[in-house]
Amino acid sequence: MKYNIRGENVETTEAIKDYIEKKVGKLERYFDSPVDSEAHVNLSVHNNESKIEVTIPMKNLLLRAEESHDDLYAAIDLVVTKLERQVKKHKTKVNRRSRQSGDAPKHAFAAMENESAASAVVATEEEEDLSPFEIVRNKRFDLKPMDSEEAILQMDMLGHSFFVYTNSVSGDTNVVYKRRDGKYGLIEPN
Repeated sequence: MKYNIRGENVETTEAIKDYIEKKVGKLERYFDSPVDSEAHVNLSVHNNESKIEVTIPMKNLLLRAEESHDDLYAAIDLVVTKLERQVKKHKTKVNRRSRQSGDAPKHAFAAMENESAASAVVATEEEEDLSPFEIVRNKRFDLKPMDSEEAILQMDMLGHSFFVYTNSVSGDTNVVYKRRDGKYGLIEPN
């Protein structure tokens, strides 16, 4: 991503530029391919209040946020939080639309994997009538190798409470899940 950083009533020092590039650059982790657009960043200070405006035009998406704060660095953090929310919202919409039309990328959303679906208990028609546990939907998809941090990001982007993936280091099937206390858990085989 390229950066166009301008300041109004404020000097854009190398430290400020580096901080902006570091923080706004974190948005690239939400996209599969590198973002090749230009981030337009306008900084201004009026009456001891710092204001930052960030606009990132992309194909099929325009990210734009502005924030004001007494501290310029705090304003940068707040505006990046807003942009992250926009990206997550957009990704959720895209994934939902793709799932509904049936042409979603195979690693775009979490569900059951091939092995667990195949090894699940399959009841006969007679047992289904007697069983209180009825499977109403069955999903199959290929798992993308990733680490637990990337799996948590995928899970959060999708708004799910769990995510099944292949551990890129061990090759095992793992599950990350969101706990009631807001933290994350990891289930891995012995």
